[in-house]
Amino acid sequence: MARIGYARVSHSSQDHATQEARLRAAGCEIVCAEKASGKSREGRDELARIMQFLRAGDEIVCVRLDRLGRSTRDLLNIVHDLQEKGAGLTVLEPSFSTRDAAGSILLTVLAMVSEAERNFLLERQRAGIEAAKKAGVYQGRKPSVPVGTVREMHAAGHGPSAIAKALGISRMSVHRALQRV
Repeated sequence: MARIGYARVSHSSQDHATQEARLRAAGCEIVCAEKASGKSREGRDELARIMQFLRAGDEIVCVRLDRLGRSTRDLLNIVHDLQEKGAGLTVLEPSFSTRDAAGSILLTVLAMVSEAERNFLLERQRAGIEAAKKAGVYQGRKPSVPVGTVREMHAAGHGPSAIAKALGISRMSVHRALQRV
């Protein structure tokens, strides 16, 4: 029986070292960590790898349930897949395991809370952006493409493919830069 730790942070500027240390202290021989959104299983290669190699009796351990996922449906599907393989899930905070009935109930409740928390966060973010737009403060993300350079090169007769190649960007980025007001 292997205890496999899973640590996740949402943003590349965040660090999962604290989670990794707690998972090792909890007896995880293997700790897999990634920087990816928890809203779905897509793009989470470490989680996919763990799920692929799990055997009966193995256990995934995570610090908090929201580190495993933020969608109720995804979390329940992950646990279902674990159970199909004869594996389990242990969460350190609050402490529970899906290997007992109470843990399964707690999983469902906490999964719904985690998803609701994410939805509240997105609502607050949208409200903040709208307020900033009305105040004239929010301009959106700064372009990652040098719009002025793209326009100068286009005016000099260069085509979208040549501009994209010269600047190391996609042709779609060139077209967006040319359409920008």
